[in-house]
Amino acid sequence: MPGKDDGGSDKEKNLELFLKVGLDERTAKNTIANNKVTANLTAVIHEAAVTDGCSRTVGNLLYTVATKHPANALLHRPTLVQYIVSSKIKTPAQLEAAFSFFATTGPENFKLSEFEEACGVGVEVSVEEIKQTVNEVFEENKTAILEQRYRTNVGDLFAHVRKRHPWADPKIVKQFIDEKLHELLGERTAADSEKVPKKKKEKPAKVEEKAIAVSTPEQPSEEVLNPFLIFPQPEENIKVHTSVFFSDGSILRCCNTKELLEKHLSVTGGKVLTRFPPEPNGYLHIGHAKAMFIDFGLAKERGGGCYLRFDDTNPEAEKKEYIDHIQEIVKWMGWKPYKITYTSDYFQDLYDLAVELIRRGHAYVDHQTPDDIKEYREKKMNSPWRDRPIAESLKLFEDMRRGLIEEGKATLRMKQDMQSDNFNMYDLIAYRIKFTPHPHAGDKWCIYPSYDYAHCIVDSLENITHSLCTLEFETRRASYYWLLHALGIYQPYVWEYSRLNISNTVMSKRKLNRLVTEKWVDGWDDPRLMTLAGLRRRGVTSTAINAFVRGIGITRSDCSMIHLSRLEYHIREELNKTAPRSIAVLHPLKVVITNLEAKTTMDLEARKWPDAQTDDASAFYKVPFSNTVYIERSDFRLKDSKDYFGLAPGKSVLLRYAFPIKCTDVILADDKETVLEIRAEYDPTKKTKPKGVLHWVAEPSPGVDPLKVEIRLFDRLFLSENPAELDDWLADLNPQSKVVIPDAYAVPSLRGAVVGDTFQFERLGYFSVDKDSTPEKLVFNRTVTLRDSYHKGGK
Repeated sequence: MPGKDDGGSDKEKNLELFLKVGLDERTAKNTIANNKVTANLTAVIHEAAVTDGCSRTVGNLLYTVATKHPANALLHRPTLVQYIVSSKIKTPAQLEAAFSFFATTGPENFKLSEFEEACGVGVEVSVEEIKQTVNEVFEENKTAILEQRYRTNVGDLFAHVRKRHPWADPKIVKQFIDEKLHELLGERTAADSEKVPKKKKEKPAKVEEKAIAVSTPEQPSEEVLNPFLIFPQPEENIKVHTSVFFSDGSILRCCNTKELLEKHLSVTGGKVLTRFPPEPNGYLHIGHAKAMFIDFGLAKERGGGCYLRFDDTNPEAEKKEYIDHIQEIVKWMGWKPYKITYTSDYFQDLYDLAVELIRRGHAYVDHQTPDDIKEYREKKMNSPWRDRPIAESLKLFEDMRRGLIEEGKATLRMKQDMQSDNFNMYDLIAYRIKFTPHPHAGDKWCIYPSYDYAHCIVDSLENITHSLCTLEFETRRASYYWLLHALGIYQPYVWEYSRLNISNTVMSKRKLNRLVTEKWVDGWDDPRLMTLAGLRRRGVTSTAINAFVRGIGITRSDCSMIHLSRLEYHIREELNKTAPRSIAVLHPLKVVITNLEAKTTMDLEARKWPDAQTDDASAFYKVPFSNTVYIERSDFRLKDSKDYFGLAPGKSVLLRYAFPIKCTDVILADDKETVLEIRAEYDPTKKTKPKGVLHWVAEPSPGVDPLKVEIRLFDRLFLSENPAELDDWLADLNPQSKVVIPDAYAVPSLRGAVVGDTFQFERLGYFSVDKDSTPEKLVFNRTVTLRDSYHKGGK
C-alpha cells in the first residue's frame, strides 16, 4: 500500500482540481475530508472533461451532481453532466428537476425530449417577465407585506414567483424582490429589527391535556422504527450503483447481468444473506457490536440469514482462543448465525479462480520486494514483470503452490490500473507465499490469499446479497467490483457505514493489543476497555449495547465521535429497570447510637425497587439496625452550612429505611482533625423530619463487622476525548481510571451474590459482581455512576 506521503499527495491534487472548477477554498477542503464526496466529485469532473477548469457556476452545479445525483440512475449521470457543461442546464431549479426525473426513471432508457421538457431546457424567462411577475405577486400580497414589513417571509414571495416561472434565474428574482420591498417600505427602521415577543400559549385544561396525550402520541419516523429501510431488496441488484473510472478514460459500470442475478435468486430463493466477517486475531470491541447490529439485524428484519465468517487468510495471526471468544460473544449479543464458515473453507475455489484470472490476462506473478512495490506504486510505475506471458505466470503460480519458490520471492498480483486516481487499484497482491501451517486448513497450503482478493470472491460464492462494511473500505469498492467483473461472477450490493468512534478510548486492534500485551490493562476483558468482554465484565448488558448502537443509527457521517456519556445513558436506562437496589458504604465512618442498647438488633425492610408494592414480599430485603452503624466518611463534616445536607455536630439526618439520628459528639484523633467515631442519638418516634437522607450499613450483631467487600471504581481510560490522534497516546492514560477500595462494607443480603449479578448501590451507582470474587470476599465493579449527564444534556 502507498505510504502516508502518497495519501497527502492525492489530497493536494484533488484540492487543486476542486479549486480549478470554481469551488471556494473552504468547500474544497471540506470535500477533501469526505472520501465519498471526493470520489464522486473527481468522477464527475472527469465525466465532464473539465480537469483544466471551468466557470464557478458550472463547477457548483457539478458539485451538486456529485452530492445529490440519484444512486439508482448513475448510468445517466454522464448525460446530465454534458447538459451542464453545454449550459443547457444552468440553474439549481433545472438541476433539481433533472434529479427528480432520473430518480423516477432509474437505469431505464428515456427520451431526451421528455428529459428536456422536464428540466426546462431551452426555456428562457426574460428580465421583463420576471419583473412583471414580481410586481403581480407584491400587488396580491400588499396588505400582508405592509403589515409585516421587513419581517415578511421572502421565501414565500420567491415561491409564488417560481410557481409561475420555475426556470427563472433565481438571482434576478431575488434582486427584483429586494428592490420592490425597498420601494414599498422604504428604509429599514429600528422597529423592523426588534424581536417580536412570542405570545404565551394558554394552557388547556388538565382533562384536555390528558386527552391530547392519549390521542396524539408522538410517532417516531419510519427510519427510527426500522433503520434497515435504506437497503434495497435482492431482486433489485441489477442496477448500476458504482462506476470504476480507468486512467485510459474507460468506465466500468458495476452491475449484475440478468442471467447472473436470476441464477443467484434461484439459489437463495430471494432471501437476504449478509455476513459478519471478523478476523480471529483479537477480541471484539463495541465497534463490532455496530457491525453485528447491521449485518445480523438486516438479515433478521428481512427474514434472511447472516453468516458468521472467520476471515482467516493470515495463518500467523489466528488463534483458537479468538475463534472461541468470537462465537461466544456473538451468542451473548443475542445473534444466531445462519452458518459458521471460514475463508479457508474456500481456499481451493480461490486458487482455481486465481488460475482463471491469470488465464484471462488479469493477474501475473511478480518478483518485486515489498519496498520495490511501495516505490513503484508511489511513482505509478508498472512492475517489470507485469506483461510477462500468461503461460509463464501460470507455471510460476503452480510452482508457488507446490512450495518450489522461497517465501518473499514471488507474489501473485492483479493487473488493475497503476495510473488510476485510486491507489487501491495499483495492482493489489492476490497471493503471498507463507510456509506456515494454517490453524483451520492444516499444512495443505503454502500460499495464502490476501483480504483484497478473497473477501469479495467469498461474498460472491456465499451468495451474499448485502456486503456491508465501514467507510475506510470505500476506496476498495472499485477493486472489489473490478475483480468480480473480471471473473464474470455474481456481484453483491456493497454499502459502507461510518465507524463507531467513542470518546476517551482507543479501538484499533493494534493499540488494544499493545495495552494488553504491555500490561497497561488487566487483559482483554479489563472493564476499562471497550472490548465486548470488558464491557460484559463491567456489568454492561448486551441489550444496552444494542440499544446504544440502534440509537446511533446506520449513518455514513465519517469521523464522528460519539461521547461516552451517550453509551452510559443506555446502560443506566437498562440497569434502572433490571438491577435491584442494595446498600454499600465505600469509606466507612463509625457511628455509635448511644440511646439504643448495645445488644439490640432490629430487622428493617428495605426496597429492592423504588415502586415496590407493600404486599409484595419479594420486592423487599432485610437490613439489620443496631447501635453501631457506618456511614460514608464524606457524609460528615465538622462545620455545617446551609447548602449541606449531611451529618454535622448538633445536626440531624435520616438513615434511609431506618430512623433520624442526631450527632451529639465527635471523637477525634490526636491530630484534632481526623474523625475516628461519631456519637449520636436516634429518634424512635420518627417525629424529626431532617432534609438529609444517608445510606448506611450496621453491625449485624454486637461486635461483628458488616460484610466486607472489595469495590473497584472505573473511570474513563484516557484523559483526552480522542487519544488515538495523539503521538504519545499512552501518556494520556488516566491514572485514576481504576481505584480499588479493599475494605468497603455491604448489607448481609449481598452475601449470596454470584458473578454477573448487578445491583444499584443507593447513592453510589450500578455495580456488578466480578469474576475475581471468592467465597471469602466479593468483588464489585462499578458499571456506571447514577448521574445521567448525557440525558440531561439532551439526547
